Amino acid sequence: MRIVFMGTPDFAVPSLKALIGAGHQVCAVYTQPDKPQGRRQILTAPPVKELALQHNIPVYQPVTLKSEDEQTRLRALAPEVITVAAYGKLLPKAVLDIPPRGCINVHGSLLPRWRGAAPIQWSVIAGDQTAGVTTMLMAEGLDTGDMLLTYETPVGARETAGELFDRLAQAGAKLLVETLDRLDAITPCPQDNSQSCYARMLDKQMAVIDWTKPAHEIDCLIRGLNPWPVALTTLSGERLKVYAAEPAAGYGRPGEVIESDPKRGLIVACGAGALALREVQPVGGRRMLCADFLRGHAVKKGSILGE
Repeated sequence: MRIVFMGTPDFAVPSLKALIGAGHQVCAVYTQPDKPQGRRQILTAPPVKELALQHNIPVYQPVTLKSEDEQTRLRALAPEVITVAAYGKLLPKAVLDIPPRGCINVHGSLLPRWRGAAPIQWSVIAGDQTAGVTTMLMAEGLDTGDMLLTYETPVGARETAGELFDRLAQAGAKLLVETLDRLDAITPCPQDNSQSCYARMLDKQMAVIDWTKPAHEIDCLIRGLNPWPVALTTLSGERLKVYAAEPAAGYGRPGEVIESDPKRGLIVACGAGALALREVQPVGGRRMLCADFLRGHAVKKGSILGE
């Protein structure tokens, strides 16, 4: 099938690989413009662009798809279908109408739950027991199109958003190829809008741990914000990133250190229950096991995190 692929980050790479491996004719790739990265702000190509160039696929990086010139160029490519995976832009109706077999999106949730930019992270933050991927026919709304196929998987009890992200990226790639193979036989299913919720973009403001929350809720936040932007708190007025924790026995004032021992870890009381911090990163330091952190930092019982 003649395909234009639209995608940008790591999540989209397996889908593009799968299309190439399945023998589809990917005639062009659309991705976001190169952006400055890191402390030195080095202009860096999106992962999808790097893969496309490796396979000598033409790459286009328009700022917008709303211009007539861009739409004319896209029509000239004559795709049978446009496939989309985490492209990062809404497609205007003029673009949606170009391919005769429609625009198919790979979305990292079990729609209609978690429409929006960060569905995988929010499924972990919310404590969902299952997550998945949906392929759908794109419509003008945000992730509102009719569903084609779904893949469902349990969320591991200790699984981070990053780990689930990697799993669903691979699952989404397989689901996309299956969707194209079975496209003529699939009956699109409308979404139940009453069951939808919005997965807004993550930001650093939401990363601050509120120790008055129950331990389970904080644990889900820590896992959902790993690897970015990473949950954080303060210890003796200094920022402390928390990459991993797990439920522990104990009680006390929210944020109170009720145990500080390299063998047992740093156990902190929450609004209900307690958490044992397992991986942390102090200001100016590296990410490390909490046991290693405690060997180099004296943390007294009764200290209060977050003050």
